[in-house]
Amino acid sequence: MASPRTVTIVALSFALGLFFVFMGTIKLTPRLSKDAYSEMKRAYKSYAKALPGLKKMGITSVLLRKIIGTLEVGCGVVLTLVPGKPKDVANFLLLLVMLAVLFFHQLVGDPLKRYAHALVFGILLTCRLLIARQSEDRPEREERREEQINAQEKNKVKVS
Repeated sequence: MASPRTVTIVALSFALGLFFVFMGTIKLTPRLSKDAYSEMKRAYKSYAKALPGLKKMGITSVLLRKIIGTLEVGCGVVLTLVPGKPKDVANFLLLLVMLAVLFFHQLVGDPLKRYAHALVFGILLTCRLLIARQSEDRPEREERREEQINAQEKNKVKVS
């Protein structure tokens, strides 16, 4: 039977992966929801206006939206389907994207209800990353440490 840690990692990876594939797709195409796509276009225009440095670097609101949407879809697919360490890399990249999105929302003065999802999913990504980075062999290390302590105590008794 799988450990609770493994079940948690798999469930979080799958759920977060599907969410980011969905959200990234909404940023890239109006096929899923024309209203949501239009809202994303409007929001990214306001982000680009609030950051004039992006325009100087040649990054338009369309390019910014497509970059973030593509990152979300790509990392979402990795979180959902790819095993191993690439999931942690995708998790970290999505966490950076969520931090950027939170920054954008704060920059344009959006109310909390407009960016609460980014806050919640940022927290979930952080939790998933922390759980994934925990060592699975922790109980074995604790047993070895106890054995070392016991051996040291026996040596102390012999010396005395």
